[in-house]
Amino acid sequence: MKLKGALLSTALALGVTGVSPAFAAWEPTKPVEFIIPAGPGGGADQMARMIQGIVTKNNLMKQSIIPVNKGAGAGAEGFLAIKEAKGDPNKIIITLSNLFTTPLATGVPFNWKDITPVAMLALDQFVLWTNADKPYKNAKEYIDAAKAAGPGKFKMAGTGSKQEDQIITVALEKATGAKFTYIPFKGGGDVAVQLVGNHVDSTVNNPIEAVAQWRAGKLRAQCVFDDERMPYKEKITPTQSWNDVPTCKEVGVPTDYVMLRGIFMAPGVTQEQVDFYIDLFKKVRATPEWKKFMADGAFNQSFMTGKEYLNWLTLNEVLHKQLMAEAGFLAK
Repeated sequence: MKLKGALLSTALALGVTGVSPAFAAWEPTKPVEFIIPAGPGGGADQMARMIQGIVTKNNLMKQSIIPVNKGAGAGAEGFLAIKEAKGDPNKIIITLSNLFTTPLATGVPFNWKDITPVAMLALDQFVLWTNADKPYKNAKEYIDAAKAAGPGKFKMAGTGSKQEDQIITVALEKATGAKFTYIPFKGGGDVAVQLVGNHVDSTVNNPIEAVAQWRAGKLRAQCVFDDERMPYKEKITPTQSWNDVPTCKEVGVPTDYVMLRGIFMAPGVTQEQVDFYIDLFKKVRATPEWKKFMADGAFNQSFMTGKEYLNWLTLNEVLHKQLMAEAGFLAK
């Protein structure tokens, strides 16, 4: 790209007014399908639609972005769709950790290496949520109550079977000795509604999936599954910011897990096409709307591309295989 820039500058200096089409950087020539391998209302869906809104509002590309939910089979529908779109640069997919867990749990013929990594947009946290009307003042009190009630008496809601939420639930059980009945739902939005309605006892939703109910005083954020507290100090509720939520380790519940929010393309695309989207997402991240979205959802704002992103993906595939094996979730 530097060489092209130098040649263009020389042409302009010599008074050349026309530039060969060969020098024009690639960009989409038709609307871009933005695949969401999850249900409506969840964290991936909210992020994809936020990106669509930012791109449209700020005129960041000429073509439109069209979000499409393909969440069947714990996201396998979406992953197979992008894998099968070989060489098509007008399709992108937002990924979460089902990038790793779905093929490991189901045996579906897909691996992240089958598609083209573009960028890590952020890492997403998980929070242990309870209904605000219940008496548990902290995570330890809740876990103690679950243990006292006996195995399977308390219901933990999550999105999908053998996915991130259930992996965390199993890890929580191993760390504390509590035993939950895990109930899967289609998306994080459904999960939050179930907890507000007292149909389940707790969830391990992402912050963005339950922030509206927390702000409304319906849910209580008990702890975050990370080594450090979330850095955001602006009050969300009248009394609490994300930074006021303790880590689960702080309150005697030693469990941690963070989730990918990343972008991939189909296999067989060119580096120039990948670079277009990297540049697009850098522009998205620079907007005030994105910065507010990151703060509201308490995201870890890690951004990676290229070799750094590939290394992270490789390490996390190994980690998820280990977690899935320990939980007994690997496909037979």
